[in-house]
Amino acid sequence: MQTPCQNICQIDEATRLCLGCGRSLREIGSWTQLSNDERSDIMAQLPARLIQFSELKQ
Repeated sequence: MQTPCQNICQIDEATRLCLGCGRSLREIGSWTQLSNDERSDIMAQLPARLIQFSELKQ
């Protein structure tokens, strides 16, 4: 099963997203129960989330 985990498991208080992978706690917690399509949809969103997150922190 593909996972975006980067082993940097810290949740940003403002965005409630993981600093390493960009997933929400709900997404992380339900990852193994999600369908391949659901995981793919989330994976496609992560690069934009991480870019937005890094721009907010600058």
